[in-house]
Amino acid sequence: MTEHDTGEARGSDGMRRDDEGPGTEIRGGAETDERISIVGEARLSDGWGKLTQYTLAYRRRDGTRQTLSREVYDHGDGAAILLYDRSRNTVLLTRQFRLPVYLGGDGSGFVEVCAGMLDARAPEAAIRKEVEEETGVSVGEISEIGRYYMSPGSLSERLHCFVGAYSRAMRTGPGGGLVEEGEEIEALEIGFPEAMAMIRDGRIMDAKTVLLLQYAALEGLCSVRPAAGP
Repeated sequence: MTEHDTGEARGSDGMRRDDEGPGTEIRGGAETDERISIVGEARLSDGWGKLTQYTLAYRRRDGTRQTLSREVYDHGDGAAILLYDRSRNTVLLTRQFRLPVYLGGDGSGFVEVCAGMLDARAPEAAIRKEVEEETGVSVGEISEIGRYYMSPGSLSERLHCFVGAYSRAMRTGPGGGLVEEGEEIEALEIGFPEAMAMIRDGRIMDAKTVLLLQYAALEGLCSVRPAAGP
């Protein structure tokens, strides 16, 4: 049996049919919607993630039915964290090379919060590991603010978002990421007002980073006003 051969019956086009075996399972055992029926699926790619083409029968609100084809990319769920120092009104971000950003014409140094894939770990354990690898900080108490789909039209990834206080005393290692994974990550300590200005002028273009910085502003974790002079 090959890597992609699950023993399921498929049509000549490679699509699995409803009458040929159990349908696609909904993650987490979530309740299904009777208007939607997955009638076939075909694996298009199985590299770092899995790209699957789904065929579904969809009943519209007016009662008519449509057959739709959608491609979904699944590389697992992830976690991200905004590290903030309330006493100095700073945040700790990262800068690294992101190929899709570079190909999109937006430069070779992308500024974002610390983030990474879960890789079968619990979200909190995963993000603690990423923080230490990327920034060298051994962070204390952290809080999850929610989980979010960042590109629901095509990606199945759910991103668990955290916030946590840090201080310079928590720095226990060099950070920089893992060389064996091709990472070369720069830790950036930035004043919170400057970070918010970077959103406005386009220097920060990352959705999860914008979300977490805006959360910090709304919840008063940091101040958008520059510190008063002497």
